[in-house]
Amino acid sequence: MDVMSFYTMIYDKGGYAMVAIVILSLVTATLIIWKLIHFVRLGVWLSALARNTVQTRVETATQEAVNHLSRRDAEAEAELVASECVAQVRRGLRALEVIAAIAPLLGLLGTVLGMIAAFQALQTTGNQADPGVLAGGIWEALLTTAAGMAVAIPASLALAGFDSVAERMTRDIEARATRILIASSRTEG
Repeated sequence: MDVMSFYTMIYDKGGYAMVAIVILSLVTATLIIWKLIHFVRLGVWLSALARNTVQTRVETATQEAVNHLSRRDAEAEAELVASECVAQVRRGLRALEVIAAIAPLLGLLGTVLGMIAAFQALQTTGNQADPGVLAGGIWEALLTTAAGMAVAIPASLALAGFDSVAERMTRDIEARATRILIASSRTEG
């Protein structure tokens, strides 16, 4: 089956909303895989004894700032590096959040369009309504609703998991920078 016949089949089953949902599902799968690889490369799931690359970067930059800058400038530099690292850890999460919100709405749009098609068929046939024609519109409506939820649920679960990891990393990053700044102020005093 080539790509065009696949999309034609998807369109025939659920209309434009279904095509958009299928595209969103591909984007969602890609984002989840990319984020998993991104976290592995950052060393997010390393043991407590190992240092991940983000935390090491924060520690190195903060220590460097403490050694070469005034106290106030060192704090500003540590905050800047920490915020850059937090942004790096959180990269891609907003897109998953948007997908988790939009996918059910696309499913609902498909539902409305399917019901419109069913009622148009009912209006066209008048008293001679064919249950098969009505069922086709209702079937399209239910299919797109289910597909929208099938995309939103994994996106929401992945977002919750990734967000939890990002929150933990944010706390670790801020704590490491603060500890270095506190330690440097003790040695100065």
